Amino acid sequence: MSSALTDLFPLPIVQAPMAGGVSVPQLAAAVCEAGGLGFLAAGYKTADGMYQEIKQIRSLTGRPFGVNVFMPQQEYADLAAVDVYAHQLAGEATWYEAELGDPDSGRDDGFEAKLVVLRDNPVPVVSFHFGVPSREVVDTLHRVGTFVLAAATTPDEARAVERAGADGVIAQGVEAGGHQGTHRDIPETDGSGIGLLSLIAQVREAVSIPIVAAGGIMRGGQIAGVLAAGASAAQLGTAFLATHESGAHALHKQALTNPLFVRTELTRAFSGRPARGLVNRFLREHGPYAPAAYPEIHHLTAPLRKAAAKAGDAQGMALWAGQGHRMARELPAGQLVEVLAGELAAARASSTGGGVR
Repeated sequence: MSSALTDLFPLPIVQAPMAGGVSVPQLAAAVCEAGGLGFLAAGYKTADGMYQEIKQIRSLTGRPFGVNVFMPQQEYADLAAVDVYAHQLAGEATWYEAELGDPDSGRDDGFEAKLVVLRDNPVPVVSFHFGVPSREVVDTLHRVGTFVLAAATTPDEARAVERAGADGVIAQGVEAGGHQGTHRDIPETDGSGIGLLSLIAQVREAVSIPIVAAGGIMRGGQIAGVLAAGASAAQLGTAFLATHESGAHALHKQALTNPLFVRTELTRAFSGRPARGLVNRFLREHGPYAPAAYPEIHHLTAPLRKAAAKAGDAQGMALWAGQGHRMARELPAGQLVEVLAGELAAARASSTGGGVR
């Protein structure tokens, strides 16, 4: 990665932005203070809500941090399929004594308003998910001193990120928890995601910009592995989900290592877009029938997910998690960064013959 960007954070450790209340300022600030790059998640927040969190993190740390923004969704869902799915969820609404949400609650996540805030109150790093911003958007952020990253799940998407003028690409492997950052939602490609190590190799040959590797990384040895494969830094989400500062629901944190939840699966059940989560009752029952309709399904199921959490029922929650979830450690975020850095150093020493024999 360009030295100007890596100079912002001493350790090659990036805390993934996890929308939905997980990546709170306290978490991001703790990661920054420990030498990593902490991220706020602007997804599902208003522009003012994002701005308030930016002000809060600045009161907690003087170190550089990032803000993640969702790209507007241009493709329109089959509304008839959304209606059918709403009928299928009627029993859930009755069970949780909740009304289904309005699927027509907006498609752009306040994108333009957030850009205004980020131009008027520049932050060190901005990353984009679900697509690539225009060259004009990237240039305006560059003019205010912001580094720009964007997620890609294929070599072609990485090329699009490079063409837009971004400073780096987040190569997201299929192992990653939460939403896949595909630039277009094409149901025919479901299940065809690329594993992280293979993706890094392919992206390295496709573009010349630096790579941040994301997907299933839970240990310092894995960070060493992706750095050796050609990445400049590693982005970890699930590893930080269980930390003390994480804003995740207590049931979500507990589920990561709960023997009841033995595996993860990519599903459209909760949001209408492929996202990896722990397999629970809701995912099993509704995943096979959920249509490709984001953010309509996200809006539709939001009250159900909130009601399930309030009722203490993990079987009805969206338990986003990567494939390495069983390796989660309940530590303060700063301590986790220190542990990861120690494991990374040990792995590097071992690979160069400097380890204990």
